Amino acid sequence: MLRTISLSKSLTSTLTKMGPRAMSTSTILPQGQDVPCSKLGGRYTVTLIPGDGIGQETASAVKTIFKAANVPVDWEQFDVSGYTSADDKTFKQSVESLRRNKIGLKGILYTPVSSLGHSSFNVTIRKDLDMYASLVLCKNIPGYPTRHEGVDFAIIRENTEGEYSGLEHQSYPGVVESLKVITRTKSERIARFAFDFALRNNRKKVTCIHKANIMKLADGLFLNTCREVSKEYASSGIKFDDMIVDNASMQLVSKPQQFDVMVMPNLYGNIVSNVGAGLVGGPGIVPGCNIGREYAMFEPGCRHVGKDIQGRNTANPSAMILSSVMMLRHLGLDDHANKIANAVSKTIMGGAVKTPDMGGSSTTTDFTFAVISNL
Repeated sequence: MLRTISLSKSLTSTLTKMGPRAMSTSTILPQGQDVPCSKLGGRYTVTLIPGDGIGQETASAVKTIFKAANVPVDWEQFDVSGYTSADDKTFKQSVESLRRNKIGLKGILYTPVSSLGHSSFNVTIRKDLDMYASLVLCKNIPGYPTRHEGVDFAIIRENTEGEYSGLEHQSYPGVVESLKVITRTKSERIARFAFDFALRNNRKKVTCIHKANIMKLADGLFLNTCREVSKEYASSGIKFDDMIVDNASMQLVSKPQQFDVMVMPNLYGNIVSNVGAGLVGGPGIVPGCNIGREYAMFEPGCRHVGKDIQGRNTANPSAMILSSVMMLRHLGLDDHANKIANAVSKTIMGGAVKTPDMGGSSTTTDFTFAVISNL
């Protein structure tokens, strides 16, 4: 049975009650992004793809916490790898599961650099299911001091075109042409997503990140489309500006507090998300999701597999846990989301249990059970 989840009223009241501590995962999606999800007997079925590297460890942490918190979610797990071919049976089953359930939780899948002709599972599934908007939330977490304070911005990235169009060919031996595709339709769609997100989350400014000074047609189209859309939101008080991507990179590491909502084409979003994660403590704490009209996939916002620490039980599971909290809010399970988000916050603020990336020596298991003890 499918049910459309409307988040606007319930989540607004939840934000008011919660205060700032769990705000990093308190997100109201733009109008029309309330994805219908598979629900039966008061329980939701969610597709789970742990991913490569530390994926199995962080996914296990989420499952353990959900069980302890009595979250009404049943998992359909598929151990797909970035090395898995699109023709592989497990790959096909995972996509069909997501089509059926409409919602998923995913770790990061490794994409081989040297395998010619091997398409990225991450890119393929976003394109096939038209999950066109990537949302990454970068915010300081109390109890985890970093170089900059007061960082709180959202990165919104167009997910289905740009440099990730996958249109490459060798026109002559030693000469490769790679096509970057930018369309007005998809630029307008992601721009509206960004402004709607800002409007529904009480954000004050949207910044378009581009390279229109060099790529005058492609990035020029993206920038001009964002400018046109911004005029429709002027009466709501949302400010609009734009910034060239290389300058934006410098501004991010020098004065990140100036950013609120950032919208950009595909490749820039991938790079800026990694910079943003570095500003607030690293890939282990930044949540994210990919959203379309019909499907939603929640995953850590920084695309790091963590292959170098795989199997050591030292990974920080916070990013995966907080991504699952975003998923619970999307399902309308606000009480469970609040309970888990606050437990993570208490664990980090307590300072007694820290994984190595946070300057401690605790294990993934230690952190998981600390969160459970704070539920």
